[in-house]
Amino acid sequence: MKVIVVGGGVIGTMHAWQAVERGHEVVQIEREPEARGASLRNFGLVWVGGRADGVELETALRARELWEGIGARVPKLGFRPNGSLTLVRSGLELAVAEQTVARPDAAARGLKLLDQAEARALNPGLRGDFLAGLYCERDAAVEPRTAQLALREALKGSGRYRFVPGREVREVVGENAVRDDHGDVHRGDHVILATGAWLGGLVRELDPEIPVRRVRLQMMQTDPLDERLTTTVADGDSFRYYPAYAGEALDALNAGQPQPRTAAEHRMQLLLVQRLDGTLTIGDTHEYEQPFGFDTVEDPYDHLAEVAETLLGRPLPKIRRRWAGVYAQCHGDDPVIHRRRVRDGVWLVTGPGGRGMTCSPAIAETTANTLGW
Repeated sequence: MKVIVVGGGVIGTMHAWQAVERGHEVVQIEREPEARGASLRNFGLVWVGGRADGVELETALRARELWEGIGARVPKLGFRPNGSLTLVRSGLELAVAEQTVARPDAAARGLKLLDQAEARALNPGLRGDFLAGLYCERDAAVEPRTAQLALREALKGSGRYRFVPGREVREVVGENAVRDDHGDVHRGDHVILATGAWLGGLVRELDPEIPVRRVRLQMMQTDPLDERLTTTVADGDSFRYYPAYAGEALDALNAGQPQPRTAAEHRMQLLLVQRLDGTLTIGDTHEYEQPFGFDTVEDPYDHLAEVAETLLGRPLPKIRRRWAGVYAQCHGDDPVIHRRRVRDGVWLVTGPGGRGMTCSPAIAETTANTLGW
């Protein structure tokens, strides 16, 4: 079988991985010289703890298993089962953490509530102001800026994979084929359109009522920190943005402890991940109303730096980079991904939202199983 994958991000590359693993030939087409979208502009988190019950959690847990297996075979992914600590700084936040570890599925999610001393013993780099930490043992991380490159390098070794950059797919041609902007036709047994946040042009023609919205976020990266953080770090505001934390305790938090003005205005949480080179990736914000701004805004960065320094108990290293990114997020009846046959032999797979890096291996596996690869 021959599979044509359109899109060089993590969703597309994981579909290429699944196809090659099952013995098929793959041509992967990317409109840029390299993927430059949300697959690179993220934390590299494999984030399990806060996922919604049902399909979303099942997908995340399966993806976590797949990531570990792929990471063992492709060390350059930088996969590490480092877990996460969501640090709470008030009684209301602590109540949400306590409610969360009382869930019947807390063990499956790898959740445990640690007091301050236990959290600091687990991650000695946390010397700041907090009461306790919600630990998720199942959370992990990879290196987002190099993950696709590492996967492609491994795929090329199969002899059944070819990467075609700098080609924008413009048209579906009959069954199982697409034409790019050079006029070349790429034909296979299946075509996977993993187009990320590119929802115009061909995607709009193929799926005019696509139930997917675009979301913009801001993030930053520091110089290397001179010590190793053993876990990913989040703050209590992250409770407000993940469905597993919903309940009476979260309602009380929202009512009794509103976010600071900047955090509320930009729909913010703190997520902090240390990269293998020691630098810190810090974010993020959420902007839903289009048209999005073309520039980044400083107030969110100031807020993130303040919260990070409070939890670390020390000044951050110098900020090296700031950036914005846009991802596609499905809604309606699709709990994890928008997967639809848009023409004979042509499937559109997009809209994982902030779950893209986490869930991509399982999303691709489900596609492969659905199509009988």
